[in-house]
Amino acid sequence: MIDAHALVDPKAELDSDVQVGPYSIIGAHVKIASGTWIGPHVVIKGPTQIGHDNKIYQFASLGEVPQDKKYKGELDTHLKIGDRNEIREYCTMNRGTIQGGGVTCIGDDNWIMAYCHIAHDCQVGNQTIFSNGASLAGHVRIEDYVILGGFTGVHQFCVMGMHSFAGASSLIFKDVPPFVTVWGNRAEAYGINKEGLKRRGFSSDTIMALHKAYKIIYKKKLTIEQAIEELNKMTEQYSEVRQLVTFLKESTRGIVR
Repeated sequence: MIDAHALVDPKAELDSDVQVGPYSIIGAHVKIASGTWIGPHVVIKGPTQIGHDNKIYQFASLGEVPQDKKYKGELDTHLKIGDRNEIREYCTMNRGTIQGGGVTCIGDDNWIMAYCHIAHDCQVGNQTIFSNGASLAGHVRIEDYVILGGFTGVHQFCVMGMHSFAGASSLIFKDVPPFVTVWGNRAEAYGINKEGLKRRGFSSDTIMALHKAYKIIYKKKLTIEQAIEELNKMTEQYSEVRQLVTFLKESTRGIVR
């Protein structure tokens, strides 16, 4: 299953059915689980752990040292990739740094299109979509079901809450609450991610509640503390609003307004 023109370090651990295309290079301390397909001209350096049934296309670079001036060659930093991810051409994912916890982590079932970059210490959840050219600076957290439009850039230490959506070419400098759509340079909020929520089976009642919550946060000219007080009246009935409140309380950078 390994092409004769591929180079696989003896210290790499590949399941017996992993496929590796010609001219790909798999370094030491790389572990790849069953069902994963690696195309031609892919470079994977360790320590990197890759789960089951991933597809990694040509010219991707995974597990390279972080692009961080604080990095001093520490060996105990990692890249971890879950299961069933599709990683397209020319994607780059760097290992973590000691200062950032040591691990860059990608979850399951993500679709990461060509030319995307995921920097050191980023945490990416499950079922996300990164359109072509989307890039994350260091220490970014992307929660489940987030969609990044093409050429979107996310500033370091920002968080995008689950089910949020960023339009093409957005530049995001603050946290994006769950369920919210943002767009622009600098990104601004444009309502809830209504179409995405419909496609994922959210009820019309829940969508209406989230729309009401959005208006409390963005249209009433309230402080975040005042908005949280208003939203607390809805949290018992709607767990999604409770997620919003938790996100607002935990945000350290402030939210996109």
